[in-house]
Amino acid sequence: QVQLVESGGGLVQAGGSLRLSCAASGRTIGSYAMGWFRQAPGKEREFVAAISWNGGRTYYADSVKGRFTISRDNAKNTVYLQMNSLKPEDTAVYYCAASRSGVAVPSGLGTYDYWGQGTQVTVSS
Repeated sequence: QVQLVESGGGLVQAGGSLRLSCAASGRTIGSYAMGWFRQAPGKEREFVAAISWNGGRTYYADSVKGRFTISRDNAKNTVYLQMNSLKPEDTAVYYCAASRSGVAVPSGLGTYDYWGQGTQVTVSS
């Protein structure tokens, strides 16, 4: 089992930045692809970004491409999401997830096996 705990969320003005962290425990995530998803009120959970097991490949949703950067430090068993130029429409609960699927940079909800509890990000206009 892998336990994932997100942190770093908060309230920020439009144009600002936040860095989310996802700390894993229970098992090393070095062999897992990792992803970030988000869910706004009244909307379905959606893919944000994914990173391959060794960090060699990344993949982003079009809505965040060029503004968000996913990275990982396997020695620290941690994944990050750097979010710049934030917009009010980025407001959501952000979730970290781990995938054993073997897909390099999975984007589907069903390809992830472990999920964190989420951290709230609120962007004011």
